Amino acid sequence: MVPNEFVLMLQVSFVIVKITAICPMSLLERMSDLLRWQHKDPPFSLPWKQDCFPIFSESSPLYHTSKRPEPLTREEESDLQLAMQRFLELCQKCVRANIPLLVDAEHTSVQPAIDYFTYSSAILHNKGDNPIVFGTIQTYLKDAKERLVLAAEAADNMGIPMGFKLVRGAYMSSETKLAESLGYSSPIHNTIEDTHKCFNDCSSFMLEKVANGPGGVVLATHNVESGKLAAAKAHELGVGKVNHELEFAQLHGMSEALSFGLSNAGFQVSKYMPFGPVETVMPYLLRRAEENRGMLAASGFDRQLMRKELGRRLKAAFF
Repeated sequence: MVPNEFVLMLQVSFVIVKITAICPMSLLERMSDLLRWQHKDPPFSLPWKQDCFPIFSESSPLYHTSKRPEPLTREEESDLQLAMQRFLELCQKCVRANIPLLVDAEHTSVQPAIDYFTYSSAILHNKGDNPIVFGTIQTYLKDAKERLVLAAEAADNMGIPMGFKLVRGAYMSSETKLAESLGYSSPIHNTIEDTHKCFNDCSSFMLEKVANGPGGVVLATHNVESGKLAAAKAHELGVGKVNHELEFAQLHGMSEALSFGLSNAGFQVSKYMPFGPVETVMPYLLRRAEENRGMLAASGFDRQLMRKELGRRLKAAFF
């Protein structure tokens, strides 16, 4: 099945999957409603639910589900079984190849179901010191740090090594509009500074965690200051630079100076290369631009550095 958005990594160090490519969006919405209602009413039974880490924190928005949802139909349960089987096959292939599988994040109306896929599969496939299944935390959400800590602590208590990819987030406008339409405040941090702080706090938490035990973290950021802070913290803690304890990631063609700087400092760096039809790739790139508006400024800095380097090489060649 061709995913609606697909991301390839140069020199595959991770496999990326979007659950929306293997499970119908309508089913993810239904599952998310049911998971939210069970959080409101714990005795509410979900016969299809397997063991997983906590999906919600006390501050997580639950306004998407205003009334008790109906159980999954027989057809929906069949579709869920098929989707879980698809995901199981992906996980098993990644286990055999020893390549981590990063589950991408979506908007909050379906993220609970995506976290369910991720966490229930991590319990089955993450063994020893080697996390295979990684979840994604969008740190522009106010409840991001709480959910990260709850899931990480639950994994520790179960003896499961867990990996997380940290991003700022990509659905700012739609999340805010939906919340306002339902009479609630936005789940997104009120200022970009709050988002930066949350990303950096989550990064610090995960770096300390992997420095003292099993697990892994991918810091997907175009923000130079976040990169510097994380690199300094990793150096201070002695976090490994050549394995899956820590990896940095940026979009191909964006924040090249940050990528090369981190690589030259000895850190593992991956570049994401979106490809596919224009009508599919452009919305993806626009969301990435909204996710980190400083990315365009960073690209200007990259061009400035490239011009400086070209000048240096020309001068060296002719003089």
